[in-house]
Parts: sequence; C-alpha cells; structure tokens
Amino acid sequence: MNIVDINKKKAAKLNAEGEDLWEEGRTSEAVEKYLEAIACDPENAVSHYNIGLVYKYQGEWEKSFRFNRTANELDPEDEAARWNLAIAATALRNWEVARKKWQENGLRLEGSEGPIEMNLGMTPVRLNPEEGGEVVWATRIDPARARIESIPFPESGYRYGDIVLNDGAAVGYRQVGGREYPVFNVLELFEPSSFETYVALVAIEDPSDLETLRRIFSESRSAAEDWTVTVRFLCRQCSEGRPHETHDHDLEEETEPTEHRIGIAVHPSEDVRELLSRWEAESNGKVLSIERADETDGKEPS
Repeated sequence: MNIVDINKKKAAKLNAEGEDLWEEGRTSEAVEKYLEAIACDPENAVSHYNIGLVYKYQGEWEKSFRFNRTANELDPEDEAARWNLAIAATALRNWEVARKKWQENGLRLEGSEGPIEMNLGMTPVRLNPEEGGEVVWATRIDPARARIESIPFPESGYRYGDIVLNDGAAVGYRQVGGREYPVFNVLELFEPSSFETYVALVAIEDPSDLETLRRIFSESRSAAEDWTVTVRFLCRQCSEGRPHETHDHDLEEETEPTEHRIGIAVHPSEDVRELLSRWEAESNGKVLSIERADETDGKEPS
C-alpha cells in the first residue's frame, strides 16, 4: 500500500471518529478530527462537508461557506453540499452563488440577480429548535428563507413578519386539511419585522365577539391570533416526527372559555388600544388587560 492510500485510509478513520464525536455533542473535538482528516487527505470531500455542517449549526457562515464550497468543488454531485453551500451563501447575502447552487439543485428561480423574492407556499417552521421548539406558519420566499405569518409567543424572541433563515432538512411534519407539510428548523433571524407584539386578555360573552375581533383586525394592517384555541402542545417525539393520534388535534375545552389570550402583531402605523376600543364598542367583549412584549425579547439579525 503506497503512502497516498495509507493517508486516505487514515483520513477515513479520523473522519468516522469525528462523526462519532459530533453525535455525542463534542463539537470542538469533532472539528479537530475533521481537520486532521483533511491534513491527511485534502481531497476528501466528506471531511470538508462535515466541518461546513458544524459551522452551519453554529452560524459561522464565512467558515461554513468556505468548507462547503470546497466540498462542492471536490464532489459536484453531492446534493447536500450544494444545498448547504446555498444556505451559507444566502446567510451571507451572496445571491450570485446562492442562485447558482439552487439552480444546480434543480430549482427554478424568478429573476436573474439579487435577493430571491418568491412565494413558494406556506410551511411550518420551528423557532429555537434547541430550546422550546415553538412551531409557527410562514411563507417560503426562497428555499432557505421564510416570512413568519403566525404571531409567535413573545418569549421566542421572534415576531410576526420576521424573515428567518431555515434549514433544508425536514424535522417533523404537520397535517392540515388532509395535506402534510414538512417542518423546517429556523437557523437564525435574517431580517427583523417592524411589527410589535402585544398580548391581550379579553372576556367574551358570545362567539360572535371573537368574529368581530377577527373582522376589525382583518380590516387593519395589524394582526391578531386567539392563542386560547389555536395553540396545541406536542411532546418532542411528535413535534419532530408525525403527531400521533392523541396529539393530532387542537386543545379541547369541556366548555367554551370566556377569557381568551390574544396575540397581537401591531403595525407601526396603528395603535393597538384604538383597535381594541373599537372592538369593545362593536361587541359585548371587554379587554381585561393588555401588555407589550418586552423589547429585550427581540432577536438580532445576523
């Protein structure tokens, strides 16, 4: 066996050790093994890809871009490397490379340069996947970005209208109207929204009070969501897979609740108290309390 073959065999062993360390959560040690593997065999695309993967999840986009680009150059047929290179390019606003790699993955894009602004349909995305893992609905504007269309809980640090950078691999599914939607994990905030989040506790006497509330907000530039009836909680196994029968339903109450917690996304041109005062005047409902989400909860864009 010549020296080249010996080095390739050693690199494969080091790379396998790095993957084991990565699985155990020993990230820095895994990177060291991958770098040793590259020193033994610089043309091993897998080691470059693995380091690029680590840096993707750490949000180290310059490094992720560099290693994934090398992996792509060494193995142009590897779809995963192309995909992660496109995600890193998107995070860096390198639209030329992002567009090229998405197209190489068989995706048809609108326009020929600059940011990709499409409507690829609705998708659920998971905020803070390593923490609470709240799942909200969003509109995909390109393969790695989505605009949040739900009103996230204030503690998530995200807001209605935020544009987020999402991963490309589905982690779980949600079913609506007989159709299954893949859930994508959010990697970071890409562009913050101008909307502010408020939380109101309201009392209703009749379901029509809620219909009036929905109508008033639908006629405004702001948005409201009844968290009392729309939120459901899943175990992690269900959230990251397919919800099983006991979890695949909305929360149910024996009787209709008379107090509802309302999430409100307020457009900067509007006053939330004026909107709620109008609702009180046009219904039998009453605002019990209203508070603005702590400004420190907001995420900082990359």
